[in-house]
Parts: sequence; C-alpha cells; structure tokens
Amino acid sequence: MEHTGMRHGDRVRQPGRWSGVIDLMLRRGAVVDDPGLSNLRAYWEALRGDDPVPRRAQVDPRGIERALGIAFLAERVAPEVARFRVAGMRVNALMGMEVRGMPVSALFQPDARATLGRAIRRVFDGPAIAEMTLRGAPGLTQPRLEGRMLLLPLRSDDGSVSRVLGGLSLSGTIGSAPRRLDVTGMQLLPIGNAAGWDGTDTSSDGGTPLGMAEAPAPFAPENRGRPHLRVVRNDD
Repeated sequence: MEHTGMRHGDRVRQPGRWSGVIDLMLRRGAVVDDPGLSNLRAYWEALRGDDPVPRRAQVDPRGIERALGIAFLAERVAPEVARFRVAGMRVNALMGMEVRGMPVSALFQPDARATLGRAIRRVFDGPAIAEMTLRGAPGLTQPRLEGRMLLLPLRSDDGSVSRVLGGLSLSGTIGSAPRRLDVTGMQLLPIGNAAGWDGTDTSSDGGTPLGMAEAPAPFAPENRGRPHLRVVRNDD
C-alpha cells in the first residue's frame, strides 16, 4: 500500500517501532505462508483484544510496513460486494490504474465473482477469515500469474463488521494490465461467536462448501491478553 494512502501525519516516518511485535507474532505461526500475507495476519491478530474483530481505527500503516505494497482496505457496500478504500501499488498495478472506489470483484474474472461474493458475505456475516488461491491465465502479453488473497474483517466506527483489511500477493509478472484472476481454492476460518460454523456455505445454492472444505488451523499465539498497541484514529 502506498504510504500516501494511509499516512497518519508525520507518525508514519517512525520505521521499526512495530518490528519486534510483528517478528514475535510471525514466529508463533500463521495460517498463510506468504511473508507479506503473514505480516498482515500477524498484525491483525495483535490488534485483537476482548473483541475477536479489531476496529478499522486501530489499523496503523507502521504495523504493516513489510506488506504495504500488497495491502488494501475495503468497505462493504452490499451483502456480497466490497469496495476498495485504499490499496497498495501492487494491487493497483494489476489493474493498471488506481483501484480506489472500485469493487474488489473488478480484479476477478466474471465466472469467479459469485465465489468471491459468497466469501465476502461470510467474512462480514460470520465473521470469518478468508484465504483464496488465485490464478491469472496467460495470454500473448500476459504471463501466467499465481497468487493469494487474504481477507480479515474489521469493525467500523459504529461497531458493525463492515470493513476488511486485505492482502493480494502475486507470483509472476503482471504484463499488460488489466489482469483478472480466477479463484482456484478457498479456506474459510470462523472467528469469535461463529466458532460453531464449519466453513460450509449455507446460501440458497444448496450449502456446498466454498472451495477447500477443510478450514485452516486457527492462529494460536502464546499470550492472548490484550496486546500493548497504540490505537491511532484515522477516518476513512
């Protein structure tokens, strides 16, 4: 994510302050094995206290300096639609333009958007964590792409789960933009009060599992007490 998109005044010029916290969380393990996505997941976990879902106002770009280029913030605008509020350079490069204001589905092939929509609904309604494996089909000027997307729910100022901290990690050369992605697999991990939900999609299409039926193992840091992180307010 570009630093200009998530600045908190001059405070963003304090590198390294969060590195010890993030290093510790990464050593304790995360579901994803991509370094950038693991950084996002570890930071999100560190923000959680008594509430299983942290607030958007807690998100400070200094905590995700290693992942700013692949990170994004999005808001829910319909049951299965989320819209980008701010995104990193790598996300913008996929479309060849600034994606702010676009639906997240703009990054996906038409056939993949229904699957993405069900995942978005589960992230907000569960709430749940979603991790997708992605692929960009090769073309004349578009090399093959492989990637992963991580969606982590956040609460807005009114307390509703209507924001998401996400990450899009790609392996390969983007080539000619725009590029659009297919979903090749998905994992959903229920959190908080949704612990009894097994990751099955219970929509009207028959309640079939979304992608990979087996949910990832939960992230389990050694100390689940309230993390000592400073809350920084920032309006959307």
